[in-house]
Amino acid sequence: MSLSGRDAYRDELTNIARMNEKIVCLEADLGGKDHIFQNEIPNRFFNLGIAEMASIDMAAGLAEKDLIPFFSTFASFSALRAAESIKLAMGYMKKNIKIVAAYGGVSGGWFGSTHHSLEDIAIIQSFQNIKIACPHGEEETRKVIQEASISPDPYYIRLSRNDTFKSMTRPEQDSCEKILYQDNQRCKTDLCIISVGEQATEIAKELYNNANNVVHAHLCYVDRENLESYTDELRSVSEKFLVIEEHRATGSTASYLSLLMPDCKVYSHDCGNSWPSFGGTHTEVLEELGFSNEKAFAQLREIQNEKKLLTM
Repeated sequence: MSLSGRDAYRDELTNIARMNEKIVCLEADLGGKDHIFQNEIPNRFFNLGIAEMASIDMAAGLAEKDLIPFFSTFASFSALRAAESIKLAMGYMKKNIKIVAAYGGVSGGWFGSTHHSLEDIAIIQSFQNIKIACPHGEEETRKVIQEASISPDPYYIRLSRNDTFKSMTRPEQDSCEKILYQDNQRCKTDLCIISVGEQATEIAKELYNNANNVVHAHLCYVDRENLESYTDELRSVSEKFLVIEEHRATGSTASYLSLLMPDCKVYSHDCGNSWPSFGGTHTEVLEELGFSNEKAFAQLREIQNEKKLLTM
């Protein structure tokens, strides 16, 4: 049975920490009584409570002493409440801090708008020097944690809550920074569907399986440096893109790709500009925001029909 991203993170970090004594696990009161890292390596586990800004500053001190701190909390609290500390410690000073932001997007559905995070990628992307990873499923999450643990770069890793998915198959030797194509199908096509994150990738997989003349490219890393490195390859695949991402359009991956590729058409299937008006499951809140298989299929058909109308 697959683990959720946040459970895969805890398990994989514990595996790594058994072999690497520099790994330190910091939590903002999310661990519960059965946190595997706390149970197995209590002397390197610290529950810092609801103190996100101070936690980043403490992580900076640990990194200064050549330790590798992983700090986990809600995406909304890390990216928004601790933004200044992230900007200075990770962006400006390049401290080797790894933020693991669970409850990304609206995955904490019942917690309401205060705990939702549809702006975090835009905020972190505006800072320099921070790698941003949005893994899909247990296998990719584990690989991202492995990559983060050996990289000197600051990391922001966006996860969901309890959703479990099987990751798309990636060659073992490939980094998650490499674009991954569904069914290993990379060819010139009318439309390239780009997915970022877990729910988005599930939608993109369905679109790919039920549409003609499309390619599905999954991006795990969406920081500025990686997106810039992808542009030549993406242009070789298509001149038209539909980016699916559990985020607002403003500051999204689609908006950044449109700046990097002004010669291409970049469309966005996103969570719009509304605030969710009620608590519900992850899927229910996404549907209220217009982010769903059905709406994505309708948007894809509209995009594909544009070409037909132009040639009539």
